[in-house]
Amino acid sequence: MTDLLEQSPTIYLGRPRYEGANIRTWVGFKHFTYLLEEGVLQFFRDRGIGPEVLYRNHGLGLEFVETSIQLPATLLVDDEVTVTVTPVTPVVGRPGNGASFTVKHTVPRDGRTVTVLTGKARVALVVEPDAPGHESAPTELADFVVAEVSALDGSAKLRRDIEVSGTVESTLTPADSHAFLWSWRIPYFYCHFSHRLQHSGYVRALEEVVDRFLADRGLGIGALLDERGWIPVVSRARIRLLADAHMEETLHTVFTVEEILKDVMYTATVDTYVRRGDTLVHTATASIVHGYVLSRGDRAGSLAEFDPATRARLLGANR
Repeated sequence: MTDLLEQSPTIYLGRPRYEGANIRTWVGFKHFTYLLEEGVLQFFRDRGIGPEVLYRNHGLGLEFVETSIQLPATLLVDDEVTVTVTPVTPVVGRPGNGASFTVKHTVPRDGRTVTVLTGKARVALVVEPDAPGHESAPTELADFVVAEVSALDGSAKLRRDIEVSGTVESTLTPADSHAFLWSWRIPYFYCHFSHRLQHSGYVRALEEVVDRFLADRGLGIGALLDERGWIPVVSRARIRLLADAHMEETLHTVFTVEEILKDVMYTATVDTYVRRGDTLVHTATASIVHGYVLSRGDRAGSLAEFDPATRARLLGANR
């Protein structure tokens, strides 16, 4: 373990952004992840190597390349969150594996401390050719430097690049598929360092593709709130970047429901691609566990049970 990562954990105090209180005062999963990012960034800033220093002095972009979160309790808009970030011992002799951390979010509630997130994060230092400075990185950071996201150890094994046959739509969602495809242009405000789609851009895409999928299957969130009092809830989410996706490329986002769990939750995968020539380059893979909580009636606060029609729509064939 390097001297940098042998130091004590970082404690970061923050609050979820008001933007995330979309239904009542509960905060959505995206903002749990934003707080995780802030905690890890503070770890580097406390050691004098925040993203500004890394970029301007060493030509390196600090990039989140993998996160995995579990959300055992709700987060409320006025909660003050204690984010504890602890470095994980890197595997000796594995340059290009990135720097890994465990993360916990806790909040004070009713006189006790409640854990609202447990998770993991991995960051890499990506070489930025257009950065103003390129001094040699501190020795303890050398193993975390990669030329690009696709050079991360293990990325090649997970990537599933696809040759286009016909249209992108027919290639990614063939007739026998129940997957949902959403293609969108990557805007500059979802990018880092002038060109690369950043981790939080994928977090936003994960949230939006769920919303678009549900609307497409006749399960729009607004309708379910009005008709049944169902409030969407996420218990787990994972995102891993596999290759760079660039500003203004079209990101083809494939959402597939995999399994219904005890009629109260469903698991889904998300895979993203950009087309380069006749190849769809696999840029990221993600998964999410999603369900609903009842907001009214005698069972308010408990998980909603899927009826046969809801199950069929979640698992139904592609339209």
